[in-house]
Amino acid sequence: MSAVQTQEARRQRRAQLLDAAERVIKRRGAGASMDEIASEAGISKPILYRHFGDKDGLHRALAERYVEALLGELRAARVVGDPRANIAAGIDAYLAFIEREPEGYRFVLSAAAQPRTSAIVDEFRHRLALDCAFATAEQLRRAGLDPEIAEPWAYGVVGLVRSVGIWWLETRALPRERLVEHLTALLWDGFAPMTRPAEQPVVAG
Repeated sequence: MSAVQTQEARRQRRAQLLDAAERVIKRRGAGASMDEIASEAGISKPILYRHFGDKDGLHRALAERYVEALLGELRAARVVGDPRANIAAGIDAYLAFIEREPEGYRFVLSAAAQPRTSAIVDEFRHRLALDCAFATAEQLRRAGLDPEIAEPWAYGVVGLVRSVGIWWLETRALPRERLVEHLTALLWDGFAPMTRPAEQPVVAG
């Protein structure tokens, strides 16, 4: 077997082990042990260590996999030519990931709190904010507005949606579609509707 074939076989085996780890996390949550993952993969724990070094190495690989999957889904959801629809689509894609992969999202949150994996999640947020800022700056320029607000606005949007996502993960207080509508209205219209006088009830004569 050539060096290239060996490298490809190792890459495929590593992906299979990560698949096994994801299955265990779906059942057991972010605290799944190396023993459980090795058992799921049908291997001994030393083989798992051979591929990832240690538990932190496995967690780094899993965190990278989850954030790349989420970033890919957010990019695929983009809507060109309709800024409001683009905001709604991005929020919906983010919440859909949480809905479909609740334990995977909890794993990402856990990774964000760990020193050896926090940089992966921080980099994801940075890349997401830069994507958002670039699109926003272009829209501001086309509207004849100053694009300097694009980057801080993007970080604000990312932080808002993340915070609401964490809340929704645990409460599911609203259907996803309704939450997308509310967040889109907040980000698009702000608090302007609250400044309008309330409609007076019609009194029958």
